[in-house]
Amino acid sequence: MRRRGVGTVAVAGPVPALRWLAALLLLLALAASASAKDFRKSRGDAAPDAAAALAPAPARDPLLAAQLAALAPQRPGHRDLYVLAFAGDGTEQVFRNEALYLRDLAAQRLDAAGRVVVLANHPADDVAPALPPADASNLRAALAAIGAAMDRDEDLLLLYLTTHGAPEHALYLARPGQRDAWLRPPAIRAALDDAGIRHRVIVVSACYAGGFAAALGGPDTLVLMAAHKARPSFGCGVDATATYFGEAFLVQALNQTIDFEAAFEAAKREIARREHEQDLPPSLPQIQRGARIAATLAEWRRGVSPGPALAYPWPIGDAADIATAGPGKGKALKQRR
Repeated sequence: MRRRGVGTVAVAGPVPALRWLAALLLLLALAASASAKDFRKSRGDAAPDAAAALAPAPARDPLLAAQLAALAPQRPGHRDLYVLAFAGDGTEQVFRNEALYLRDLAAQRLDAAGRVVVLANHPADDVAPALPPADASNLRAALAAIGAAMDRDEDLLLLYLTTHGAPEHALYLARPGQRDAWLRPPAIRAALDDAGIRHRVIVVSACYAGGFAAALGGPDTLVLMAAHKARPSFGCGVDATATYFGEAFLVQALNQTIDFEAAFEAAKREIARREHEQDLPPSLPQIQRGARIAATLAEWRRGVSPGPALAYPWPIGDAADIATAGPGKGKALKQRR
């Protein structure tokens, strides 16, 4: 008797026939594996398993599939920037406005023409045709396609998320006619990791955005957040056209510089000034810099020749608040996002 673990197992004597059978099966398995490798080699297939892993599943949404099919190819030897704008609340135009503006700004100033995907939960109107829904499934599909299109060692992603945020650190997703949902930091991180996207600039324009830092940060990631994890940010509303952060970061700062960190610091100062003037509690925008991302972004900027500043197509700022709110409604535009 031979003891294994806690119990005992009886071990029989040699069984030559069984041993010969096992050896024969092993030889057949090795031969089959070698034949398969030779067959792939004769066809010129290169690492088929890896290629299959890199190929994203086709987007189920036809609007998203059309955008992904139109993505411009990656340029070898050039650090390309890919942009994904995600507008979560389709009941307020302000979020779609910023996503559409970023699309045009990225093409004109960030050398990203043809490499921008926009997801928005807004119905089609005279401002824009129907866009792919901003939901978790489309976010994952878009990131997977971008990850497959880019050179993951060379290229970068700018992910811009704009919507309402919750104190529990989740992004509000609302599409007219459908059930509301929430998008949480771990789901965003998983989609990015599964897409294999290495170099990331993630902008979270929402209340309590600082609560996303821990889940989304990393050595190759820059996370820019519109507010402290325990603070609201401002500028939404059914009549608003730009959030305070969106106006300060996209419209003002990125029209002056393509350095994302410098643009954030300029936006942070402008937001603090505006909140102080309007006696609003400070939103305290946050930044988290990965150890390696600064060098990557500096190299990307050296390859970009920014185009001219791009005008925002909707009235913005305090003048827009007064013009669109009407008597007694100014405060409604400054409620928590």
